[in-house]
Amino acid sequence: MSATSTAYLARPGRPAVVARTLAELAGPTRGIVELPVRLMWSSERAFDLADPDDLLWMYENVLRETTRVEDLRELIDAGTLRRVWPLLNLPRGVRLAWESRHRGLRTA
Repeated sequence: MSATSTAYLARPGRPAVVARTLAELAGPTRGIVELPVRLMWSSERAFDLADPDDLLWMYENVLRETTRVEDLRELIDAGTLRRVWPLLNLPRGVRLAWESRHRGLRTA
């Protein structure tokens, strides 16, 4: 597992988890994705990646809730992340953690 410094928290007591490289993010770019309960507690956990709102909501939940870098690799796509980064509503700690490791996201 790769987590940034504990100075960056996804929520109190939970460090933000960040991939070491964007290249390792090879998640789906189309179709329906169902998140595991550990990432989305709602009974409606399926997201249509063709729907811009669903895509943003899924990425926000994964980036905020994950405790495992494997979730990032399986669910997040690097190109899509770069494209939607400015639109994501993320906790400050998550945003800072990702932007400190992947400086290119700051200008995305």
